[in-house]
Formats: sequence, structure tokens, C-alpha cells
Amino acid sequence: MNYMPGTASLIQDIDKKHLVLLRDGRTLIGYLRSIDQFANLVLHQTVERIHVGKKYGDIPRGIFVVRGENVVLLGEIDLEKESDTPLQQVSIEEILEEQRVEQQVKQESEKLKVQALKERGLSIPRADTLDEY
Repeated sequence: MNYMPGTASLIQDIDKKHLVLLRDGRTLIGYLRSIDQFANLVLHQTVERIHVGKKYGDIPRGIFVVRGENVVLLGEIDLEKESDTPLQQVSIEEILEEQRVEQQVKQESEKLKVQALKERGLSIPRADTLDEY
């Protein structure tokens, strides 16, 4: 097949199972049904996969439209190797609880880091204030 520039090269990947990593850190897995010149995607039978340690859980999302600027990574999933994972699949409730605990630990760690820096006379600007400039 001849070289096709840009997103046109993804036309051969239509109707194949893909993993999409979004800018906000979410991971989506679904069948690529459509793509346009801006890399906007339509995924079918989509699940959002949440990883915590050696465990993962899938949240069914159905049809998912992804704006192209939010795509960090797009890759085809090898269906033969998909089941060969060292990770343990758990229920949605269990993975969400694990994720909540992991986020609490990160927040506590961040608070301790900020406190230690403050004691030394240093400060780090908060992430939510960085966009104002």
C-alpha cells in the first residue's frame, strides 16, 4: 500500500480493536469505527480501563467520541496476546476503591512534600494556578 499522510494512514485500522491513552490519563479500549482529518475518533464497545498496581478493572462506556487533540497514544491491540497479561482483573467496585486509596496516598504525600518545602522557605505554585498565565 502506498504511503498516506496524516490520519489517512489510519483508515486501514478501522474496525480493529485499539487502546487509546487520553491527555487526562484515562485509558480507553474499543473498536475504531471512524476517524477524520483532525484525528477525532469514534470508538464502539468501549471500556475505560483503570490500572492500580497489578490489578485492573474495566468500566463499560459504549460508544465514545474522542476529540483528536486529547489523544496521546493510539495503538492496535493484538487479539491473540490480549489475554496474556500478568495483571489481575477485578470488579469495578474493587478497582474504584483501590484507585481512591491510591489517590489519597498521593495527596497525603504531596501535602507532606509541600509542608517540608514550606518549612525550608520554598513554595511550589499549585497546578490549577499555572493556566492563568
